[in-house]
Amino acid sequence: MELISQSALLTCPSSQSLKSRVHFVDFSKFIFPKRPKFSTQPQNLRPMEAQRTVSCVSGAGENGSPVTTIPQTVSEGRIGEVKRVTKETNVYVKLNLDGSGIADSSTSIPFLDHMLDQLASHGLFDVHVRASGDTYIDDHHTNEDVALAIGTSLLHALGDRKGINRFGDFSAPLDETLIHVSLDLSGRPHLSYDLQIPTERVGKYDTQLVEHFFQSIVNTPGMTLHIQQLAGKNFHHIIEATFKAFARALRKVTEYDPRRLSYIPSSKGVLSRS
Repeated sequence: MELISQSALLTCPSSQSLKSRVHFVDFSKFIFPKRPKFSTQPQNLRPMEAQRTVSCVSGAGENGSPVTTIPQTVSEGRIGEVKRVTKETNVYVKLNLDGSGIADSSTSIPFLDHMLDQLASHGLFDVHVRASGDTYIDDHHTNEDVALAIGTSLLHALGDRKGINRFGDFSAPLDETLIHVSLDLSGRPHLSYDLQIPTERVGKYDTQLVEHFFQSIVNTPGMTLHIQQLAGKNFHHIIEATFKAFARALRKVTEYDPRRLSYIPSSKGVLSRS
């Protein structure tokens, strides 16, 4: 802006003359930049593809040693499939650790089917079980062999256990009941079981078979499992909360640790059943 001299002010020029000597600059274009214009026409956008690290694929490395790679995307996940046939039972299990909670179980034991539904739903596993056996005697053999087959399918799905969390626990409340479960996929089978179930049966299911189920399921994959009842009176609630807590803990231990995807979570460098 041009400055007005003191002499000019003293002579008091007319307003018209003053206007001709004073120039104004529009600063708005510097202070307020033009707003971007957004098109109202539809755009051809490509949806973002979800990336998941969920599967182990084994191959041969140097000197024939196994090599495990974890792809960025998978379509099937870690799956274990087992068929167990004895003179007492005929059991088929397919377990997907990276599923979406699909439950499809028919064991000829309705209450056990209900508990396997909890395993699938709360673990986000796909659990497919078909079993028949000598349930006209009792449910013992079928209950045991279903658990053994699930444990074996878990063993196969885990592979060398590279990159998994390995440790996990969960406390599940169900009304007046509270159950705590701790898990370690150590390769060593051990069960500590502390449930006080006040009745011998829930429906037609012998409640003694709950402990036997979990003992069988830890034996095959080599799992350390602690089950502790912190509160509870209703027998149905106690058993159901146990399966829910087990499912959530198992989900934790089988999921991947993003900080050690290339390593087996053991200072020994191996997790085995021996």
